[in-house]
Amino acid sequence: PFRLKQRFASKYIAWSFTRLVLAAQSSQHFAMAGQVVVVVDPVSTGGCVAVEAVNRGYSVIIAWCAEMTTDMRTHVPDVAKGIKYYAEVEERETIPETAAAVKEAAGGMPIVACIVGAETGVTLADHLSAELKVRSNGIFPTGDRRNKSVQQRAVKAAGLRAVREALGTTWSEVAAFVDKEPLPIVVKPVESAGSDGVKLCKTKEEAKAHFQLLMESQRKCGAQGAAVLCQEFLKGKEYVVDHVSRDGVHKCMMVWVYDKRAVNGAAFVYHGMLPVDSESAEAKVLIPYVRGVLDALQITNGASHGEVMMTESGPCLVEMNCRAHGGDGTWMPLARALTGGYCQVDAGADSFVDSAAFAALPDKPPSPFKAAGQEVMLVSFSKGKVTAMPGFEKIKALPSFVCLETGVDIGSQVEYTVDLFTNVGSCILMHQDSAQVAKDIETIRQLEKDCELFEYEGHGVVLSRPRTSSETKPKYEDLVNESSYSWCVLM
Repeated sequence: PFRLKQRFASKYIAWSFTRLVLAAQSSQHFAMAGQVVVVVDPVSTGGCVAVEAVNRGYSVIIAWCAEMTTDMRTHVPDVAKGIKYYAEVEERETIPETAAAVKEAAGGMPIVACIVGAETGVTLADHLSAELKVRSNGIFPTGDRRNKSVQQRAVKAAGLRAVREALGTTWSEVAAFVDKEPLPIVVKPVESAGSDGVKLCKTKEEAKAHFQLLMESQRKCGAQGAAVLCQEFLKGKEYVVDHVSRDGVHKCMMVWVYDKRAVNGAAFVYHGMLPVDSESAEAKVLIPYVRGVLDALQITNGASHGEVMMTESGPCLVEMNCRAHGGDGTWMPLARALTGGYCQVDAGADSFVDSAAFAALPDKPPSPFKAAGQEVMLVSFSKGKVTAMPGFEKIKALPSFVCLETGVDIGSQVEYTVDLFTNVGSCILMHQDSAQVAKDIETIRQLEKDCELFEYEGHGVVLSRPRTSSETKPKYEDLVNESSYSWCVLM
């Protein structure tokens, strides 16, 4: 079994992220000077994808899609900060023009792969890879693969369980569906990531209001004016099934189960992600189902990140993300420990540029796992301008702590956590004793409940009235109650 003592944790995480750099110095496998890999939108885990290509010796050209804002481009994990890319190219008016710009930037070097980095880049990567005549999923004949409604129709046509839904750009297009569908219903953008804009609506009026909000708002990972989906509420447990594929051969990298809870007035707030044994009863159903979804969507190459609800009637697709698992790649060290050395990012690179390495990958993760641990996503029940982060220091001192990834620093403005974008961090816990992991998770949750992750400018108050020094902090039951407004707020 995996052994990781606390005093070696920082050394382990550094090794996990830099092991390919060391390998590049000693293996011909990485001697790829003079060849180009294009990465489309290298943000979040896409930054790790780009680093993987750089570490293998490729000249990496970044292609930015038109909807990728300046602010969104800064959302890269620590491992990708400061990386020097060979060139950067902006999406042009047409795909042929964009491909020509990439070729010009390559300066005559052969382009061997075009890999999507983030959700925003899926459509451009599909078209650009086809235009560049490199390994590609091609252009899906019935619509944009990124479109969640297109996905559901394709899955249904393949004879697989799909969600009931209605798609529209005006309320009149979905009103009849909402009238007959049992409440609650899910209302969400047709293109998004990280539960961005997803809301569980308990009344028709609430559904209509959120529909109109989405149509009027620019979402973080979707184009303004995109359509909105109204879907049945799938009751069950939500799983993630990650694959890499090459020429239609699908290999499962990991099965995870989400810990999502209703807090801060939002129905789907990420609290964590736990690995699922590939020989479990659930995995034996989920993996074949997801491979059927991949075939239905004609995803034949590269990484995929499928989200599936296990309902009473079996698995049902929530959405298929045609790129690597997101979350800034914080899960990579854990995945490598669980599998004994590989994860979706490096295996995804193999699927494009190393057929022998891909062939050597197992069909699914080992059972039992070679480590014990999980990812814990940090939830804020408070908001304000950060002056100190005492909770982070306490988390780093836990016996099972491995690493912490956060965008919060002194001076940052923290908001209530309502989706993946407002999570205040993510940490990986691993230990030889699973009971220690469970104990450390409870410690983290208590820090959240007590609003002790951060200290802020100003004074803590309960929203609607100031709290004197003799008052206790709000109860956790109040914090998580959707109808309550007794959150920790800094005025």
